[in-house]
Amino acid sequence: MACEVQDVLRNTDAVCFDVDSTVIQEEGIDELAKFCNKGSEVINLTVRAMTGNMTFQESLKLRLDIIQPSLTQVKEFLKIRPPTLTPGIKKLVTLLHNRRIPVFLISGGFKCIIAPIANQLQIPLENIYANRLKFYFTGEFAGFDENAPTSKSGGKGVVIDHLKKTYNFKNLVLIGDGATDLEACPPANAFIGYGGNVIRPAVQAKAKWFVTDFNEIVEVLNQ
Repeated sequence: MACEVQDVLRNTDAVCFDVDSTVIQEEGIDELAKFCNKGSEVINLTVRAMTGNMTFQESLKLRLDIIQPSLTQVKEFLKIRPPTLTPGIKKLVTLLHNRRIPVFLISGGFKCIIAPIANQLQIPLENIYANRLKFYFTGEFAGFDENAPTSKSGGKGVVIDHLKKTYNFKNLVLIGDGATDLEACPPANAFIGYGGNVIRPAVQAKAKWFVTDFNEIVEVLNQ
């Protein structure tokens, strides 16, 4: 079954990555919660969201209501605790770029936290599909954009469907670690389960091809 996925990968015309625990080693919202001293309450909810035991929007709203991050806290967080790129991701993204294959980041996390990661990987900011935090003019937390597809369960599939229709992609590959990634194939033409940072048993069991090192993907692209 891995062969089917690898065939699509060799002919891919677009690659979409999940961000938390895939492109970066951390779960961004958990790290932000720790930074705001709300870590343990939020990590519990992340686990439930990742294993599909509540809708993504429910868990996002609950987690943000606990954290209530101000604009100042978000800026401080990015300065003091920037996310860590997963080993091998830069090599893989550079290879895709060299082949003129567009790369997109699709995340249930926040665009303001993902933008610096995209910059490190030279991914255009317009290729980020993620949630947007809202703040009052005072800088206090004001919620999040609940109309963004990525704020809802099934949202990654909605984004992928939009990308395929907009750019006419025929062999779109999605790479990610969580239940929200697995459920987005289809419309993704192939899904690669990634377990280099954390292995989620449900994803490992259901993914046709599951890797723990981005070099495994690089090797197939170079065949």
